[in-house]
Amino acid sequence: MAGTMIKRMIVPPTRATAAADELRRRILEGDYPAGMQLRQAVLAEELGISRIPFREALILLEAEGLVQLEAHKGAVVAGFSPEEVEELFEFRALLEPALLEKSAPHLTDADYAELDAILREYSDELRTHNPGRWGALNTELHALLYRRAQSPRMLATADQLLKSTDRFTRMQLYYTDGRARAEKEHLEIVTECRAGNVKKAAKLLRQHILTAGEALVSLLRERQQATT
Repeated sequence: MAGTMIKRMIVPPTRATAAADELRRRILEGDYPAGMQLRQAVLAEELGISRIPFREALILLEAEGLVQLEAHKGAVVAGFSPEEVEELFEFRALLEPALLEKSAPHLTDADYAELDAILREYSDELRTHNPGRWGALNTELHALLYRRAQSPRMLATADQLLKSTDRFTRMQLYYTDGRARAEKEHLEIVTECRAGNVKKAAKLLRQHILTAGEALVSLLRERQQATT
C-alpha cells in the first residue's frame, strides 16, 4: 500500500557490535586496506571502549571474513586473491538460489513492500553515486529474499558470505558497468518471485551472482597484472 511505513525492530547495539559496525564501515569503505594491522590498544581507546569488547568485535569481523587474527601480528584486515573471491561467489551461487526456492513461496505482502522500498532506495543511491550504501542495500535485499527459508544454518552461512563479499560487491559496482545491470536484475528477481515463478527467479539469481563475480575477478586480475 502506498505510503505504508515499514516497521523495523531496533535492537540497541552492545559495545562490541557497535565497535564491529564502525570497524566494518572503515574496512568496507577502504579506510583500512587489506593487510593493515588493527592495533587493539589504539583503536579501543579511539572508539571509547575497553579491550574486551574490542576483542569481541574483532571476533565478529573474523567470522565475516573481514579480519584475520594472527598469532604474532594480532588482527589484520583480510586480503583476498582473485581465486578466493571467485570461490566466494561460486559458493554464493550454489547456496543462495536454494535459499530463494525455500523462501520465495512464503514471502508476504509486507515482505514485498519492504523489497520494493529497498529497490527504490537502491535506485536512488545508484543515481546519486553514493557507493557507501550500495553494498549494504545489496546485502539487505538478498537477505530479505531468503528470510522465509526456515533454514537457520544455511541463512547464517549466506549472511556471512554476503558480509564477506560486501566490499567486493561495492568495488564491482563502482569500477565496472555493473550498476545498471544489478538494478535491472534485482527488479527481475523480485518480479518473478512475486509472480510465483520461483524456479525462474532462482535461475536469474544464480546468473546474477556469477556475473557479478566474474566481472569482479576480471577487475582484480587486471589490477594484479598492473602491479607486477
